[in-house]
Amino acid sequence: MISSADTDQTQIVPARDVSSILFACNINAVRSAMAEAMVKARFPGKIFTDSCGVAPGDPDGFAISVMSEIGLDMTAHQPKGFDDLDCDFYDVIISFSPEAHDHAREITRNIDCETLYWPVDNLAGLQGSREERLRAYRAVRDDIAAKLDAYLPDGPAPGSDGEGVANT
Repeated sequence: MISSADTDQTQIVPARDVSSILFACNINAVRSAMAEAMVKARFPGKIFTDSCGVAPGDPDGFAISVMSEIGLDMTAHQPKGFDDLDCDFYDVIISFSPEAHDHAREITRNIDCETLYWPVDNLAGLQGSREERLRAYRAVRDDIAAKLDAYLPDGPAPGSDGEGVANT
């Protein structure tokens, strides 16, 4: 493991021996919550997974809707912040925003935890019709799924079996 590596994952390298992942973004309602649900569904009981935000927001109906389209239920997800978690035992923290990545690097400065930054569109303040917004959320969902497929190539594709319900 690389201790607090400042890694921008433009080229995602498959993970080796990852048993715990923390996903982070700004408010833990869309990007990090989606990633958490996908990993929990693909690797039930195999990879401990959680998510958080720099500051917790409110559940996002569009995120819940586009995840249900691939068979993942996020209705029970309650956004939380870094301060709500014990961040000392994760193998890796994957951040989807610069703010979350900065926070992850700060809290892992003295512990053995890899930090990765995967830029993913921030949908905060998104305008447009319901269908336009759903298209944008689907694009974010699919971007995260593609990154996870590259990082965790073992296991079914997110939502492929329709049975994976995330316990968030």
